[in-house]
Amino acid sequence: MSRNAQYIPALRFNFLTPLYDPLLRWVMREVSFKRRLIEQARLAPESLVLDLGCGTGTLTILVKEMHPDVQVIGVDGDERALAIARAKAARRAVNIEFDWGMAQRLSYAKNSFDRVLSSLMMHHLTTEDKVRALKEAHRVLRPGGQLLIIDFGKPHNRWAWMISRVTRRLERTADLIQGVLPDLIRRAGFCDVQIAAQFMSVFGTLTLYRGGKPEV
Repeated sequence: MSRNAQYIPALRFNFLTPLYDPLLRWVMREVSFKRRLIEQARLAPESLVLDLGCGTGTLTILVKEMHPDVQVIGVDGDERALAIARAKAARRAVNIEFDWGMAQRLSYAKNSFDRVLSSLMMHHLTTEDKVRALKEAHRVLRPGGQLLIIDFGKPHNRWAWMISRVTRRLERTADLIQGVLPDLIRRAGFCDVQIAAQFMSVFGTLTLYRGGKPEV
């Protein structure tokens, strides 16, 4: 379980966590958009990558499989999800470190990572905690490093807008659907913030955001 009473598990309730992987695999085609995220990250050999809010480790493992020469660490606040992630990594024979931690209070040193990646984690956080998590991502990134996030975004077509009327009521997605995330990323200190891609899902628009930590 989570060590934080305010923490929202992947599917809101702990007993649903084992269903998370099948749901994303078949309903949201997660491998497709997560591959795109990794491609956009342009990982160099021996990069150090943090998967922020790694959940059950699908993105973390995919990074390592696509780039065996990088070091990737997954961090999440849900111990049940981390147990699943570790078991998946063992089955796939990939060497990955999975740590318990909250996105808004990371234990890693300043300027530690070349890339911080995050997939479908931000919508679990309040607006205030989104700001804290983004500031922490900025802190742990090395100068010149990049942040890449995939999560819900402003609807990009009529069907997505219709779906958003329901999705905005789930968890803490309303501010994302209003399109505030790019501004929050900039407020955290990132530069060159942009929308790199958009994807349609059964739950509405998923948006890939990218921002850089300025060089010193």
